[in-house]
Amino acid sequence: MACRISELVLECRDPELLARFWCEVLDFVVLGEEEGGALEIGPREGFGGAQPTIILSPRDEPRQGKSRLHFDVNASDRDQDAELERLLALGARRADIGQTGEEQWHVLADPEGNEFCLLKARLSPL
Repeated sequence: MACRISELVLECRDPELLARFWCEVLDFVVLGEEEGGALEIGPREGFGGAQPTIILSPRDEPRQGKSRLHFDVNASDRDQDAELERLLALGARRADIGQTGEEQWHVLADPEGNEFCLLKARLSPL
């Protein structure tokens, strides 16, 4: 037997702001609110499906240093350039973490500065 990743927890200052952003990016919905103001977002079928849910957990202190974990996302219904424009319109911004400009991915940051990458390959929708 092996484990599966069922949830990812992202500490943030404004769970509602990030819930709106990541729900638009991933076509997720808010699944519920937990004690202390944490929000769980995930696929419409809910917890336990093919994709993990994301818990947006409130934290007052700002992040210190570079994140040790980040999300990589792939477009499922358009090419990378069109998806980049969509993500920027949703509130993502370009992030410079020392890339050369030759990469086949784009480094972005969500509205709270959490880095994520938009990869080149298009994936089939689930």
